[in-house]
Amino acid sequence: MRRGDALRPAESSGSNGSRRDFLRRNLQASGLLGAVGALAASGPNVRAARSSAENPFAYDVGKFERTDPKFIHYEETARFKSPRPEPRRLALGPEGALHVAAGDSVVRLGEGGGVDFEIALAGPAQCLGVARDGLLYVALRDHIEVFDARGQRTAVWSSPVSKTWLTGVAVGEDGLFAADSGGRAVLRYDRSGRLLGRIGEQDKERGIPGFVLPSPFLDVELHRDGLLRVNNPGRHRVELYTASGDLELAWGRPTAAIDGFCGCCNPINLATLPDGRCVTCEKGLRRVKVYSALGEFECVVSGAESFAQSVPPGVSMAKAALDAVADARGRIFILDPLAGDIRVMARKREGASS
Repeated sequence: MRRGDALRPAESSGSNGSRRDFLRRNLQASGLLGAVGALAASGPNVRAARSSAENPFAYDVGKFERTDPKFIHYEETARFKSPRPEPRRLALGPEGALHVAAGDSVVRLGEGGGVDFEIALAGPAQCLGVARDGLLYVALRDHIEVFDARGQRTAVWSSPVSKTWLTGVAVGEDGLFAADSGGRAVLRYDRSGRLLGRIGEQDKERGIPGFVLPSPFLDVELHRDGLLRVNNPGRHRVELYTASGDLELAWGRPTAAIDGFCGCCNPINLATLPDGRCVTCEKGLRRVKVYSALGEFECVVSGAESFAQSVPPGVSMAKAALDAVADARGRIFILDPLAGDIRVMARKREGASS
């Protein structure tokens, strides 16, 4: 992978130098500019293969469904079933407690995947976030509901616009960020529910191209360095924003090769490791990977061969989308809604065989 394919400093009028310096200082201060993992073998972008006379325009990704073992740096240490049907998203709370948005409920899991706590909702939970003080922010399709540590609903935030479709939540000390795939923006709120602004909308003067969303997959992660990680799936990249909406960095490229993102729109969901590395989830070729803080491919967590590739008839892609979260120990939890299970992945020991 060429360096220029991975790392694209954000374009902005008159302030590129200072913003790049700001980003690098921020990453260095958080200990994120460490050694970078080995890159995948470089090569030209892979286009849709022209296959049999049966369908000369078939998109053939079969040869990419097996992952070279040298790229797989994680191993499964545990697996358990979602305690409720239709699991959709994961979130980690204080002390690393795992929460699952499943159907019309949110479940907090104990060790081993048992139900520790459950909240019944009036409709399907799309995504969720948990604050350090234990408050739980659950996004239904068009609004957010807030629950205290006892499961009592304390607030309902009104929908900002009629076409809102919330698909990601990130909670910080002073506010909340909600990915609105319907409005093609990340909504910034204070902790009382007051809408403060919109991030990621097209703005040529600020060098922001806007989100391209062929399907409702927009996610947002807030790292301790203060920068938001947001996927832009139609552009096959991940973008980093300040809380005020400045685009600082964008990385990623369209390819079915292991170091990039393929299909119409990938990645679909994100997670961040404690040191700022980014975990990406993909559809089509369902796989989970890790990139450095600056967007260089490092390794595979779970390859396409680890997951069923066929989405059953009548099941929407949104209900088959992989999700992931990473805890303070660097473990990665992967939700596979099709299988209805949650996998715990840990870094392989140095020298361990694949």
